[in-house]
Parts: sequence; C-alpha cells; structure tokens
Amino acid sequence: MTDFFDTLETRDSAVREAEQMAALAVQVAHAQAKAPAYKELLAGIDATGINCRAALASLPLTRKEDLLATQRQQLPFGGLVAITPPELNRLFASPGPIYEPGSQRADFWRFARALYAAGFRRGELLHNCFSYHFTPAGAMVEAGAHALGCAVFAAGPGQLEGQVQTIADLRPNGYVGTPSFLKMILDKGDELGVDVSSLTKALVSGEYLPPTLREACAARGIEVLQCYATADLGVIAYESPAQNGLIIDEGVIVEIVRPGTGDPLPDGEIGEVVVTTLSPEYPLIRFATGDLSAILPGQSACGRTNRRIKGWMGRADQTAKVRGMFVRPSQVAQILIHHPEIGKGRLVVERIDEADAMVLKCETLTTATENLAANIADTIRQVCNLRGEVVFVPVGTLPNDGKVIDDLRPVDV
Repeated sequence: MTDFFDTLETRDSAVREAEQMAALAVQVAHAQAKAPAYKELLAGIDATGINCRAALASLPLTRKEDLLATQRQQLPFGGLVAITPPELNRLFASPGPIYEPGSQRADFWRFARALYAAGFRRGELLHNCFSYHFTPAGAMVEAGAHALGCAVFAAGPGQLEGQVQTIADLRPNGYVGTPSFLKMILDKGDELGVDVSSLTKALVSGEYLPPTLREACAARGIEVLQCYATADLGVIAYESPAQNGLIIDEGVIVEIVRPGTGDPLPDGEIGEVVVTTLSPEYPLIRFATGDLSAILPGQSACGRTNRRIKGWMGRADQTAKVRGMFVRPSQVAQILIHHPEIGKGRLVVERIDEADAMVLKCETLTTATENLAANIADTIRQVCNLRGEVVFVPVGTLPNDGKVIDDLRPVDV
C-alpha cells in the first residue's frame, strides 16, 4: 500500500507545471465553448495562448461575491456551468442563495485525495458530519469516500447523543466534519460514558483547527488533518501527515494575488487565493475566493511535490466563515432591514471553547425586550442558516468605522 493517492502527487514540479498549463489552454477553450458567461467574459481571447501563469494572470477574475448577482440574471448558475441534466445530477444552495452544481462524474469535488492523505483507506467506514441539507458539503465528502472505496454513514450535524450512540454501534474508522463538532461529539461521549474509541483519524474543514484540539485528539489516538475546500471549487488544498502546510490539489491551479486586484504576488506574501479549476463541468477560471493565504517555500516533507499554501489566514473582505458557512455583510444588512427597531448592528464572530460563536450587537431605537431578541435571533437563523445570540447595546456604542462583521477569531499563522 502506497503513501500516495496516485503518481500525480509525486510528479516532477516542472512536469506538473507543463502538464497543467497545457490543460489550462484546453480548459479556457472549453469554457468559451460551453459556458455562456465565459463566452462573453473571455470574448476575443485566443485560448491556445493561455498556456503559462503570466497569460493566466491577464484574464479577468470571477469573484465569489459577484455570483449572487450573476446568478440572479441567469438562474441557476449564471451561465458558468458547462453541463445539463443528466450529467448535471444535483443542485445545491449555499447561503445567499448561491447555487452550485453536482455531477455524475466520480469524485467530482476531488475529496478522495484529501481523505487518502488523512489516512482513510478502501473498505473503511467514514462518519460524515457535514450537512446534507441544501449545501453540497455532505455530498462532496461522500463522493470522495465512495471513489476511495469507503462506506459512509450520513450523519450530518446535530443530534449529539445520536451521533455518539451510532459511533459506538457502528465503530467507524474516522470522522469528517468541522473540528468544533468533533470536539462536541468526543465531549458528549465522555459525558455519557459511551465508547467512541473506534475513531482513529479525522479530516476536518470549514473552520479553524485549534492546535490545542489537534493535540487533545492525538492524546486520544485520533490523528486530525485538515483540508481547504469551498462549495464552488471542491478541495483546493489538503494536509498530509507531515503537517507542514496544505498541499495544493492536483486538479486546480492556485494563484495568490494582491487583494482588490488580479496581480499575482511573490511566494511568501499574503494575498487573496485565486483558483482555476480543471474540472470540465464547472470551469471556474481565476475564481477569487476572498480568502487570504500565502505560498510556502519548498516541498512537503511527506514526499508530495506540489506547491503548498500556509492555510486559511482570514478574509480579504468582511465575509466570515462560521461553522463552515459563509456569512456576508449583505446578510447582516438583510437582518437589520427586517427589524427596523435596530438602528445599527454589528455581527461579532469569536471562538469560545474552541467553537465558533456569533453575537449580533444591536443599537436599538426602542426599549429592548426578550421577545425582540428572540425574533432577531430567529431572523439570524433564517438568513444565515446559523444560530447567533443577540445583545442590545446603547445607541452610539458601536464604532463608526464601516465594519459590519467583526471577526475576532485567531487565524492560521
């Protein structure tokens, strides 16, 4: 049994670059021919000339925050998807809503490679705690697990006692989900005195992985590795047992650009992550994620030869990822509009006991009541698909600095 998913992971770096740049030219031509939005956006561009990073950098960005408006003009995908049913076999909705496609092709989101690096192998049982409702995260993991030859228990989030009992009964080999929910499961197992020791590995994503949680899991015999993925792109980068940065996936081309521009930065400088996917179904070209990271020097100690990024280092805008879901300033504005009693509001995101927590601080124009707080909290849940607390503060308390979302969590530095 090899330490690597396939031979692509150990290619000579120059060979990988040549092969990916050749594939890039093909992808640009494919997008022009099959995705109506790219036919317009890339009009007049000779795809055969987009065969190096400098040429790639000359193309316009497709920004994640623009997807909502683009899709409203041409539902459901804004003309960016190059397949139709039956090849297009599922549709998903992330908060916004932003719609994403699913494909019949095995491991469409490329999760098998990240699962393999995290230690999952053919014939094992995987306990999948990513959501199967609306968003594609659960399906992403399941498709990769099936491609790898693993069985999946479709746990989803929530129902802690049920999670613990199922793990005790079915004895899965590993967990996939957010790190905070893994901690909740382990804590609940301890509280109930239920044996969850079958878990020996975990692949986590969607939020920051605290070193203290990784260490606590290691002390219990659980090796926790992480990957960086989005609903639009699938896996972008993944961690190996060497734990020295996230290795860029073989199916994408990653650039780090100066925030607010499309200009690539030198390796080592922190900038916005821009991804071009080589998947033909959803040929996103120079997709600006809004996330910050940096390219690390050298190669991983594990023997994989692709470039590495440092990990998630914050957002280039005020958008925050909370428990695996994006929360945007426009959503905060929607909440405030729904409740005219709020004069001004700021969503504060913190990490409490190694879990993400949201608090909407509200300057109220009327006397605050428990019913009002409950109503606002219900609106937060409806708009963001997340729970958040509501705190009333005196008028004039919140700073006049234009900030709508204040993310106070540590970043992976």
